Amino acid sequence: MSEKLQTRCVIVGGGPAGMMAGYLLARAGVPMAVLEKHADFNRDFRGDTIHPSTLELMHELGLLDEFLKQPHQEVRELRAVVNGQVVPVADFTSLPTRCKFIAFMPQWDFLNFLSSHAKQFPTFQLRTESEVVDLLIENSRVVGVRAKTPRGELEVRADLVIGADGRHSIIQARAGLERREFGVPIDALWMRISKKQDDPEQSFGFFQHGKLLVLLDRGGYWQCGFVIPKGGFDEIKERGLPQFQNDIVSFARFLRDRVTELNDWSKIKLLTVQINRLRDWCREGLLCIGDSAHAMSPVGGVGINLAIQDAVATANLLAEKLRSGAVSVNDLRKVQARREWPTRLIQGLQVFIHRRVVTGRASGRRNSLPFVLRLLKWFPILRQLPARFIGVGPRPEHFRSPTAV
Repeated sequence: MSEKLQTRCVIVGGGPAGMMAGYLLARAGVPMAVLEKHADFNRDFRGDTIHPSTLELMHELGLLDEFLKQPHQEVRELRAVVNGQVVPVADFTSLPTRCKFIAFMPQWDFLNFLSSHAKQFPTFQLRTESEVVDLLIENSRVVGVRAKTPRGELEVRADLVIGADGRHSIIQARAGLERREFGVPIDALWMRISKKQDDPEQSFGFFQHGKLLVLLDRGGYWQCGFVIPKGGFDEIKERGLPQFQNDIVSFARFLRDRVTELNDWSKIKLLTVQINRLRDWCREGLLCIGDSAHAMSPVGGVGINLAIQDAVATANLLAEKLRSGAVSVNDLRKVQARREWPTRLIQGLQVFIHRRVVTGRASGRRNSLPFVLRLLKWFPILRQLPARFIGVGPRPEHFRSPTAV
């Protein structure tokens, strides 16, 4: 059984970029559909950071008060434990935003909140369990997508296809868009460890030369991200689980009494870290945003923020024209022109951090701090710089797309 759907815009992927773009376009009165391949938004390996610039956007949309009623943590200062020394890295209390903190909220709660509000608009559709497998192309123009669903094949024709399906984007691949890769010297292992009531309240990043442990508070458990040198997982497995458990405890001693929960390698997932960027984010009838256009490292948690900024710029620049018809490739290029500079800047900084801070190449002594971190420790006012970069980012976007009447 097959189904056909005609709409103005179809968005592939229900992550932060896709859901925010869908919400804003539907709010502007653009008939559109979001296709999400999973049945819901619950995924272990999603980032949890809601940045001050995103909170500012929620205020501009009139959603902030309700949003902050959702369970979350508010972090006004980011600290790291680097080679055994506690280093304050970013102070958000002086940001020029309404909310001077990062909110830590499970991403599925954020996406459920956004989708529940998007569904209030009559032009919005969310199709879950709809896995896009190909593009529809006619006369070199993308005119829609083909998806698999539990009910059979779904064909969606649209004036614009937005690829927001992440770093392994099927849209990017099928469109034949050229991608530039930047070398990343790390990979990440993800796992769960149970949480106790007397555990530290604030999540820390624990750095040692070449390795990093990040703990995300998921209520009843810690979502742990263990950063290792790229390609180092096989060596870790050869050393055995007890040694790996000891490695975790060497970062966070309070986990000593439960690290044995990691009693099988199947509980430890390898995520390959990438930094890449498309040369062209668009072609006739198609635009890529978020990780589909530029995969980011998890450093700073800024990938989510950047994806949401892409979505806002997309709605600001395209919604008015999309309400009445198709947009040209020149219209789509304006989105890339608007968002490529901040992307390049952030990716460049991430590459620098990977090579000079995370892997510890800047220091010969294993108990010493890289010079940049020593400056942050000595001069508190400097902590406003990473706070601005992480919390707001270069060229923050503000809600300017039209609202349907």
